[in-house]
Amino acid sequence: MKDTREVTIYDIARQLHISPATVSRGLNNHPAVSKKTRQKILEVAQALGYRSNTFASNLRKQRTNTLGVIVPKLNSHFVSAVLAGIEKVANEAGYNLIISQSLESAQKEIANANTMFKSRVDGLIVSLAFDTQDLSHFDPFFKKGIPVIFFDRVEQHLPSSTHIIIDNQKAGYLATEHLIEQGCRRILHITGNLTRNVYADRLKGYQQALRAHGLAFHETDVIVSMLDEKSAWETGRQIAAMRPLPDGLFVANDTFAAICMQALKEKGIRIPEDIAIVGFNDDLVSRVVEPPLTTIHYPGQEMGELVARHLINHLQGTMPLTHTHTIIIHSELIIRQSSLRKLHQKKEP
Repeated sequence: MKDTREVTIYDIARQLHISPATVSRGLNNHPAVSKKTRQKILEVAQALGYRSNTFASNLRKQRTNTLGVIVPKLNSHFVSAVLAGIEKVANEAGYNLIISQSLESAQKEIANANTMFKSRVDGLIVSLAFDTQDLSHFDPFFKKGIPVIFFDRVEQHLPSSTHIIIDNQKAGYLATEHLIEQGCRRILHITGNLTRNVYADRLKGYQQALRAHGLAFHETDVIVSMLDEKSAWETGRQIAAMRPLPDGLFVANDTFAAICMQALKEKGIRIPEDIAIVGFNDDLVSRVVEPPLTTIHYPGQEMGELVARHLINHLQGTMPLTHTHTIIIHSELIIRQSSLRKLHQKKEP
């Protein structure tokens, strides 16, 4: 039967006939232990399969060198890009990550936050679920002085936290204005849960662009959706049946826009000649769908790196987080074929 007992510094000490304290100093490269003895300690430690108990050591120092990350869902290009940025900066600084997803459920987010707190993470990074309204599950972190940074989906009136976002209102304005400049006069906006800042602010930008160009806003031109695959097919078919047809769509994410586009094309509707479409996020699908999708470039990896860097700088004491501090990063409109109605109109006889 295999011995599954963890090897300790006492086992190494017995084999070398030295004190456990000397072994501990040797493993930590202490100058009081000679180079020759340190080498022997390392050789025996390796031969016995010794593993340093970093977790216990860090607990004694009141830190775990671990960051918690809670995201709405992992199967998202944007979230994957953000996580890549967080992981890059965290690894470089010697931090580990615990990553969990809320699956767009406030109850799951509460459970995730409790798990992170019990795991003694040094700091927490969060993007809120669709239906999260009461944020009291983050109170234990604030009371313990554990820093929390929110990104993308945030609650901007929450005290004792930092938020990193893009200017969603400006992005919504640019997307809608582009469609107006392409000759669109009845533009539908397909969005997510309007309790979340990202969708509420994009709607504000859409409304602002309509007003600025003398177009009326109609509540019936806003479709609120769960933004999942099933809803995308249903919405595309719903739009195809509208009479008269809208001539423009501004959609809150690229995957939904791409599926919706396919549903419209199956009904014989031409993109962009009949309906011009703009998505959001600049996901991979926006570049491979036919025609390629005009979208808002949302710099996910840059956002992830910025989030992690701010949190780690705070933990290391080089740049304290400011209470209720909002950092806005740049986004831009990427124009592709799905919205260029004027170009196609010029080609028609």
